Amino acid sequence: MSVFTPVSREQLDAFLDGFEVGRLIDVQGIEGGSENSNFFVSCTGGEFVLTLVERGDPQGLPFIVELLDCLHRAELSVPYAVTDRQGVALHQLNGKPAMLQPRLAGRHVERPDAAHCEAVGRWLAQMHAATAASSLERTSERGLAWMQDQLPRLSARQSADLESLLQALLDRIVAWRQQSPDLPRAVLHADLFRDNVMFDGHHLSGVIDFYNAASGWALYDVAIAVNDWCLDETGGLEPRLTRNLLAGYASLRRFTPAEQECWPDMLRLAALRFWLSRHIAAERHAGQSGVLVKDPEHFLQLLRRHQQVDIGLPLAL
Repeated sequence: MSVFTPVSREQLDAFLDGFEVGRLIDVQGIEGGSENSNFFVSCTGGEFVLTLVERGDPQGLPFIVELLDCLHRAELSVPYAVTDRQGVALHQLNGKPAMLQPRLAGRHVERPDAAHCEAVGRWLAQMHAATAASSLERTSERGLAWMQDQLPRLSARQSADLESLLQALLDRIVAWRQQSPDLPRAVLHADLFRDNVMFDGHHLSGVIDFYNAASGWALYDVAIAVNDWCLDETGGLEPRLTRNLLAGYASLRRFTPAEQECWPDMLRLAALRFWLSRHIAAERHAGQSGVLVKDPEHFLQLLRRHQQVDIGLPLAL
């Protein structure tokens, strides 16, 4: 979570004056991300994270606030927006939309084990259950239409065999847009990577970064998580980790036959989405200091590996 827009101590003092958080003690920019500016903020009234939203449509931010409130009411540990003395959650700071949120306990897990993966799957099912029957609705800025638009430009630069693989996936995207599969839907986190989840031991203590959240197929969210949490040292799916994450999810919601049929394509779609977004970010921030640019080739290799998917969804329990 790199810092694109700096905030001085004087500016932050003035901003925090509108909240019941006490006196500012310390502020520290958070390194390691690629989209928003984030800061750890220590006050006499507690520990917080300040986010300046750098990407996306600001009109979608009320959805994020409402979603976090929904999940907080469902007793999921999420960084809901702190309101100021006037009850306002969304603000402006240095010309950017700004939110102050509680800092969650725990730390990121670099090398997850089967228990971590099972907890992630279970948490994801809880999020989907909490939002499936709600009125929350948001179209993804990086959904099928965006992929269909971006893919031809990048696929033309690839080798012939990879271009053929990408073309097949593009054809599937076009077909899905014309006649959407009958799959369970919910509000998706859509970015449930290891650096967005905190653990205290094996207890999942918090999930952050909901700025990509949108309505969509629940299975797509599962595929995104599996593609980051369940890899072995060679970059392929590790069977035990994968099965535990899927079992954790299925313990709360059974997968449908239609989802079982779509599973291999959904893994490919999830890999494609992040290959595209990382490639675009690498182009945009090339040579820019202080910005973490993640390697897009990781997901290109994963996409190749997903030409054959040997681990299916668990059968109904």
